[in-house]
Amino acid sequence: MLGSARIGPVPVRCLAALALLCAAGKDARAQRPPVDIKVEFIQAAAAKKQASTRSVDPSNIAVWLIPLDPGAERSASTAAAKLVPKLVQSNKAFEPHMLVIHVGTVVGFPNKDPFFHNVFSLFDGRRFDLGLYEAGSAKSVRFDRSGVSMLFCNIHPQMSAVVITVETPYYGASDAEGRVSMLDVPDGRYQLHVWAERSTAASLKLAEKVITISATTRDVGPIRILENPEFTLAHKNKYGQGYALPSNPDYLPH
Repeated sequence: MLGSARIGPVPVRCLAALALLCAAGKDARAQRPPVDIKVEFIQAAAAKKQASTRSVDPSNIAVWLIPLDPGAERSASTAAAKLVPKLVQSNKAFEPHMLVIHVGTVVGFPNKDPFFHNVFSLFDGRRFDLGLYEAGSAKSVRFDRSGVSMLFCNIHPQMSAVVITVETPYYGASDAEGRVSMLDVPDGRYQLHVWAERSTAASLKLAEKVITISATTRDVGPIRILENPEFTLAHKNKYGQGYALPSNPDYLPH
């Protein structure tokens, strides 16, 4: 009878074969080549004249891949989920200027200046106001929805930073050469998205496209985006008013 059937011990050679198969799978994932993406920032004047498309400071451009195949992984890895990236306030500036993170990530905001800061964001990605907090202290914010958060300090108008929150584990930010390298991206179809602070919404939309990653196709680009010649970081304080000139020199712009 089926209910009384007994299964004998599995031969050692079968267990060894299974172990080798599992190890091979892990090695394949570990040895998966990175996906390399090249981003170029084109000057508006050069684009109109069809002149050189040489990138102008192509750093801090966010690139992310949204999986299109059914069942594709979209959650952050266990290791990434445990990380707490930081936007440090130092010398009246945020360091780094830009972060790209997965939805649900907690970001720390340590104050390493010898005076107060007041970090806030009134934009679509994550609205918050950390209030005044003193030198040597830190606060944190969970970014629980996708979007772009422009961050400022309510005391120092020259301070700005950007947090791009995405619903995919496959993302990166360009280096000084406009290069983005993403690790452990499985083969499949993806929607490529780009965001740059000094570009236009129309140019970023045009840069979106569907790409296919495979064992032989892991080099994407160049992705060209157009600069916004009217870009400015001018902004109001958290009350929607202009910044008052402080009497304390610690709170004056550089």
